[in-house]
Amino acid sequence: MKTSLSDRTFNVIIHVLLLMLVVVTLYPLLYVALASFSDGLQLVTHKGFLYRPLGFSLEAYKSVFHNPAILTGYRNTLFILVFGVATNLVVTSLGAYVLSRKNVMWNNVFMFIVILTMFFSGGLIPLYLVVKGVGLIDSLWATILPFTVNTFNLIIMRTAFMSVPESLEESAKMDGANHFTILFRIIVPLSMPVIAVMILYYAVEKWNGWFYASIFIKDRALYPLQLTLREILIANNTDSMSSGASAADQFQIGETIKYATIMVASVPILILYPFVQKYFVKGVMIGAVKG
Repeated sequence: MKTSLSDRTFNVIIHVLLLMLVVVTLYPLLYVALASFSDGLQLVTHKGFLYRPLGFSLEAYKSVFHNPAILTGYRNTLFILVFGVATNLVVTSLGAYVLSRKNVMWNNVFMFIVILTMFFSGGLIPLYLVVKGVGLIDSLWATILPFTVNTFNLIIMRTAFMSVPESLEESAKMDGANHFTILFRIIVPLSMPVIAVMILYYAVEKWNGWFYASIFIKDRALYPLQLTLREILIANNTDSMSSGASAADQFQIGETIKYATIMVASVPILILYPFVQKYFVKGVMIGAVKG
């Protein structure tokens, strides 16, 4: 079937717009990557687009990895990531399973209360007082336990669990299976695309989290990576990584250190995405089809 001139023109326009969107999206990341491998003096004096490293140099990365705050931040962030995502998945799965069962008393009431938390919250000060009252101040658990369940993710997982045929659950019950067996041996394996999406959502949230860490954590030894990154970028604090150099050299090295720090903090989560990308669209669609 031949396409008309208007259809071909429309396709060309769409492809051009999408190509422009790709360039606009990828160029900032490419700029940061190229700048991180550039010489500080040449980068500071450079104007315009950057399409190659300026005087290839690894000094910025050497400075970043010799900074104990970066390694400590990585350790703390990995702790938050591993234990936080595990806690999120277990509790969200349990909540979604209960709310997806049709024979649960006051199911609609519980669902209304859960959805209400998406629009109203106690506020930051009550949250701080609660965290302080249970003794979590200056603890990495302060960034995990108060945020165990994300309401939006709970709704997506609940909808996915509702799509599992009831006959499977009934057959399992006839064989003597309890609710934990049904959840973890039947429903969860059949909902792996949604679980993969939840892992991505929660992992990105934990990896990028800095706001609540800045409120609940005062001990610098417990700073997550993103809080350390914020200190370097916002407070312009790169002196500890460029010590021993003159003031001018510190400024030049500091510029490339900022870009290298961004790359070090961003690359791990960018590497994770391709492994779960194939589940992403399918998982979101499964969690959104049934209401």
